[in-house]
Amino acid sequence: MNISYNWLKRYIDITESPEEIAKILTSIGLEVGTVESASPELSEGLKIGEVVECVAHENSDHLHVAKVNVGEPELLQIVCGAPNCRAGLKTIVATIGTVLPDGDKTFTIKKGKLRGVESQGMLCAEDEIGIGGNHDGIIELPADAKVGMLAKDYYGGQSDTIIEVDITPNRSDAISHYGVARDLAAYFAFHGPAHKLTKPSTANFKIDNHDREVKVTVENSTACPRYAGITINNVTVKESPDWLKESLSAIGLHPINNVVDVTNFILHGVGQPLHCFDADKIAGGALSVKTLPEGTKFTTLDGVERSLNANDLMICDANGGSCIAGVFGGLNSGVTESTKCVFLECAYFNPVYVRKTARRHGLNTDASFRYERGCDPACNIEVVKYAAMLIKEVAGGEISSEITDIYPNEIKPFIVNMHYSKINSLIGKEIAKDEVRTILAGLEISILNENDDEFTVSVPNYRADVQRECDVIEDILRIYGYNNVTPDLSVKSSLSFSPKVNSYKLQNLISEQLTGMGFNEILNNSLTKSAYYDNCEKFKGENRIMLMNPLSADLNCMRQTLLFGGLENISYNINRKNPNLAFYEFGNCYYYNGKAEQTAENPLKPYSEDYHLGMWLTGMKSEQNWAQAQQKASFYTLRAYVNNIFKRLGIKQEKTKVVEYSDDLLSYGLQITTSNGKVLVTLGIVSKDLCKKMDISQEVEYADVNWTALMGEMKNHNVTYHDIPKYPEVKRDLALLIDKKTTFAEIEKIARDTEKKLLKDVYLFDVYEGKTLDFGKKSYAVSFILQDEEKTLTDSQIDGIMNKLIKNFETKLEAKIR
Repeated sequence: MNISYNWLKRYIDITESPEEIAKILTSIGLEVGTVESASPELSEGLKIGEVVECVAHENSDHLHVAKVNVGEPELLQIVCGAPNCRAGLKTIVATIGTVLPDGDKTFTIKKGKLRGVESQGMLCAEDEIGIGGNHDGIIELPADAKVGMLAKDYYGGQSDTIIEVDITPNRSDAISHYGVARDLAAYFAFHGPAHKLTKPSTANFKIDNHDREVKVTVENSTACPRYAGITINNVTVKESPDWLKESLSAIGLHPINNVVDVTNFILHGVGQPLHCFDADKIAGGALSVKTLPEGTKFTTLDGVERSLNANDLMICDANGGSCIAGVFGGLNSGVTESTKCVFLECAYFNPVYVRKTARRHGLNTDASFRYERGCDPACNIEVVKYAAMLIKEVAGGEISSEITDIYPNEIKPFIVNMHYSKINSLIGKEIAKDEVRTILAGLEISILNENDDEFTVSVPNYRADVQRECDVIEDILRIYGYNNVTPDLSVKSSLSFSPKVNSYKLQNLISEQLTGMGFNEILNNSLTKSAYYDNCEKFKGENRIMLMNPLSADLNCMRQTLLFGGLENISYNINRKNPNLAFYEFGNCYYYNGKAEQTAENPLKPYSEDYHLGMWLTGMKSEQNWAQAQQKASFYTLRAYVNNIFKRLGIKQEKTKVVEYSDDLLSYGLQITTSNGKVLVTLGIVSKDLCKKMDISQEVEYADVNWTALMGEMKNHNVTYHDIPKYPEVKRDLALLIDKKTTFAEIEKIARDTEKKLLKDVYLFDVYEGKTLDFGKKSYAVSFILQDEEKTLTDSQIDGIMNKLIKNFETKLEAKIR
């Protein structure tokens, strides 16, 4: 938000420099981005001149030939096409040799001829010298402007500085010049010297007549708690006076006309949005604040026809909608040059209604920006009076109605119970009670009653962000000064140490490993479409966390799994002839458990958030080349990658359980769990039905690693390092005829339980199922790696171990050696 230093001084009598003010604002929580001079950089050749004579050009129907006095012995003859060029006018003259801006370039004023008449300079419009955007005519200066004075000296006396303040979303009270001045006054009231805060005066407000009453009804007081308005008749809509144009231009606004400029001046001055209706265009002479039926068409001021939602609050006349309340005006209701009577609206609209309507229609206006964050319902009447007086000042006319004020349910100030002990505890320093009282008074927070430690305060309505004791304490601290609180360096508690897993470091480690194995990292939005979870058994719709105000139907809930986002990426790539893919993604997944009741201590108890690693494989594992054929990625390829992750993290797989698994998303797969049943990894082949829904015609393998659970296991794991073995390892193979239901995990567990010291590895290298085997049987070919780190194994040792393994396989699995 741009704050004009000159404009700021309308409300507070500051003498400090803009740079000093910027430092103070940052110290009290209104962070300043930049401080820049707004004074125009004007060329030396620009002077104040007076048109002494102005006659029509003999060879043109729109040009004038002017004789201009710029303070030199001879008058300058200048050809000008501006419609307002006339004798007696004082304006800015660009003399011969003056360099003027022309977009990104410049041009030099030279002596020349226009339609055969010599011209010795140029009479300038605002935009031609860079002091404004007006090009309707040449600049008109006051009669007391000194002829011959350099323009840079003339405008230098009107120099300004713009302070760019980065307002946080909660500080709606500070989105105006008066709001910033109010915070500065609170600062100076405590730190000194006190600076007077001046509210715009409405002491001279009076109603001239009752010629143009506009009746107003509010049908939805929840959406519009307060609505005020007044009529100003017989106005003249024209260009604004210089002071008003300069104020708006200084902060980057383009002046429109005197009536609209007043509403913008008040919006940025005191923070209250206003809207002016052309009263003659209000059908039936009455307005109604209400919602219209779903699908009603309405054309906004930008010429776009919009379809209204049943919850969009509208300002309506007898013919229908005139304005989207608090957001945007209608095409035919605004003020134009022909307007003679205006109805001025000053309302307090419910921030939730405004925010949802603005989002639905993709509109973001200055008015909606403020209404969404909350305005002050207590200021409406004073603002109506102030605005009506300003319109009357700049546009003439009479105030021709009583003030309409519909306020059925008064919004009370926030009442907060406070404790001096809590203030000192949270701030970390004891602040004198008198200092607390001074700060609160400066913030316009009233103390209602008080005893030794406890007191009650009334917080003004414009501070919508201050509703709890800690909020008030934060306000006290920012005025007291964060830098005035000295940290206590003494340690007042015992220290304990426990090893902590560095999840981020391990994530980077595994990311590098997966990238090295040919995977590409993807990053999807944690918001997804709720339709993915319709009729889903694995991730039920009742566990979805829905957004109250989604950006679109495709981003209306929090994801429960990474799976769908990765499948979207795969579908996108396959449709662009890129079928061989290996993706991985780290991200949070979110879950709602309706059975877990909220408590005051833990209001988020029904919600959980876990960090996951997703891995996707599809297509070919490797491309065909002269040395090898193509290799198709498979479920077992993915299982090997998961095993590599476990090995890299140092998690021994014999301490986990592996069980077969399937659900409505995975047609076949495995789950790797801890000994107590906590799921670490679920991997498998994505079901054909799901692939078809995602427009994928090839097989996809997916692994879901619960990274949060995996890191929990890492807490119980120590990585150990060993010397490279000096003695050779021995490999022995067995072909086991076993029941089809027997898993390799069972074989591996029996083997490791049988020989814990010398058995280094067990792996499956062949599976056979055929007609030559008995019904219900299969053959597993398994390799066993044996090694003694202290000596070379003898044949008798090896045979002894293998005999024990065979005996246990026969006993526990009813296996036969083939």
